[in-house]
Amino acid sequence: MIEFSHFNKIAGFAEWLISPEKGAQRLFHGRGQCFTGYDFFTVDYFEPVLWLVLYREPDADFWGQFCAALELQFAGICSAAIVQNRYDKSPSTYCLWGIIPKKLYAVEGVNRFVLDLNNKQNIGYFMDMQPTRLWLSGRAAGQRILNLFSYTCAFSVAAEQAGAESVLNIDTSWPALSQGRENHRLNPVLRSAKVKFLGHDILKSWGRLKKLGPFDIVVCDPPSRQEGSFNAFKDYRKLVRQFPALLPSGGDVLVCLNAPYLGQGFLEETMATFCPSATFVSRLAGRLDFPEADSDSALKVLHYRL
Repeated sequence: MIEFSHFNKIAGFAEWLISPEKGAQRLFHGRGQCFTGYDFFTVDYFEPVLWLVLYREPDADFWGQFCAALELQFAGICSAAIVQNRYDKSPSTYCLWGIIPKKLYAVEGVNRFVLDLNNKQNIGYFMDMQPTRLWLSGRAAGQRILNLFSYTCAFSVAAEQAGAESVLNIDTSWPALSQGRENHRLNPVLRSAKVKFLGHDILKSWGRLKKLGPFDIVVCDPPSRQEGSFNAFKDYRKLVRQFPALLPSGGDVLVCLNAPYLGQGFLEETMATFCPSATFVSRLAGRLDFPEADSDSALKVLHYRL
């Protein structure tokens, strides 16, 4: 027999509700350290499937009970529940029920983004950045946008939808940029922006970026630690010192970081030391369905103006 009272410790498990009109949503954010003993997994909804990520191997008895309760509550609503073992050396994926759809999208407002749930650590979409894309949408009209570490170009889609004059996406991964092109094709607009895609090492591309600028808004969302490519602790300063050459006076920049071991103070000190002409405006709020016990460990998005 499944005791729902046991799982109610996990953010009111029996009361988890899926709201398709909200699009992509997080049902449980264990990684925010708000639920003692359950910090090792998350549960997301991408219509019509559940997506569970495990960051360490769970206790077998708990996990068996939890998965049975999950199926009892959601099998009639969701066509599949898919689990990724992120703690493996190479992420592995399996289904609790159903099958992985051949085509799946994250829905965010009027936009859709391609997802790939087949054994990849990153599935092509970062849900926690939704408020930042909303911020950009409110400011992008008529603006020239530089999207550093663009990945699959969700910021670019949001900017074009909002009427940006131009968007330049740069990332070292051509496959990610190809998926970014597909995301743009999925979300047509009445007036297209001049959207470009550059598959380059950002740290070696400043000369070209300066020639293609200046830009009105720069979004800087690097990986926290990517072997052989970028290490935020050592390399973020190399980005920050370039902002004055990319932006005019009055230009806006978002500096983003999702490293739990580097707090807001790290970004503030880096900006103060290597880009002193920039003034701190605000830290953007996160999603309500991503509760965090420690804001320094959470995603950090800081808005500066030159």
